[in-house]
Amino acid sequence: MQSGPNKKVGLALVLGIIVVGVLIFFFSSPSSPTATTSGDVQKDKGVLVFADPGWDSVKFHNEVARLIIENGYGYKTKIIPGTTVVTFEGLKRGDIDIYMEVWTDNLEFYPEAIENKEVLEVSVNFDDNRQGFYVPTYVIKGDPERGIKPLAPDLKSIEDLPKYWEIFKDPEDSSKGRIYGAIPDWVVDKIISEKVKNYGLDETYNLFRPGSSTALATSIVDAVEKGQPWLGYYWEPEWIMGKYDLTYIEEPEYDDEKWENGGYVCAFPSLPVTVCVNKEMPEKAPEIVEFLKNYQTSAALTNEALAYMQENKVEPIDAAKWFLREYKDLWTAWVPEDVAAAVRAVIQ
Repeated sequence: MQSGPNKKVGLALVLGIIVVGVLIFFFSSPSSPTATTSGDVQKDKGVLVFADPGWDSVKFHNEVARLIIENGYGYKTKIIPGTTVVTFEGLKRGDIDIYMEVWTDNLEFYPEAIENKEVLEVSVNFDDNRQGFYVPTYVIKGDPERGIKPLAPDLKSIEDLPKYWEIFKDPEDSSKGRIYGAIPDWVVDKIISEKVKNYGLDETYNLFRPGSSTALATSIVDAVEKGQPWLGYYWEPEWIMGKYDLTYIEEPEYDDEKWENGGYVCAFPSLPVTVCVNKEMPEKAPEIVEFLKNYQTSAALTNEALAYMQENKVEPIDAAKWFLREYKDLWTAWVPEDVAAAVRAVIQ
């Protein structure tokens, strides 16, 4: 998953610690293009370090927080990139201060780290993220402006898919439909495969595994641009969800027993994506911790920001400035008025 869930976390922990040390050496100076260095307040405040585990949504949230922290509170900031394991270990050690997007179920040691107070969970960035099977909405509702008629007007749930297989016909096997699955080396690939089998969809559909996330995204873009049917696995937040109108195919409500012992015949669980800080942050920068406690967005909003980046071919910092201009009522509630005023003066 580009926005977190399918990033592999298989580096050995010892190697991760070493890499963090190396990265700290090479990234020892503030890297933000928005860093403020003038004024007495800025001179007295330290540098706060953000984790960048690599996907676009965390880069966006990093830049939103950095713009506010630098311009509103007077700290300098910098980024340390790395895998999920590397950066989270850095957070535990104190080499990293702030982690804006922790996909909690991707880290086996997350509960222990929270329980032992090695890191502090200060907020839930968003918890409305979702993954599963999707189709372009015009498949169900049509699109009169494009001259597209609804091909599957009664398609709502996973149980409806067998009767519509011919709409999604596999170009390599006309006797079955095609479901686009996950990438073969992703953890979720096994789950999707089991779902297709245990829902009985393998009787009417072939599961097609794209070779990369780019190939999967391209299959959606090509289908939507041509107004053609498409059925497959995807997730949110992701830019495609912000740019195109896709409809989630309902599954039975998530149930522990069905998930663990029933072959995944239920919806994916919704994962809380949290904001965490190093345990020393309440002493190091208490006002920043208070700000981050208020930091809460949504997968839908993140989709929109990622789509803005994609459509305008801009960097996360540009999307962050756009967000701060467009969603003033949201973010100004996170901070005191004097902080909000200082940030507004910079982003106008």
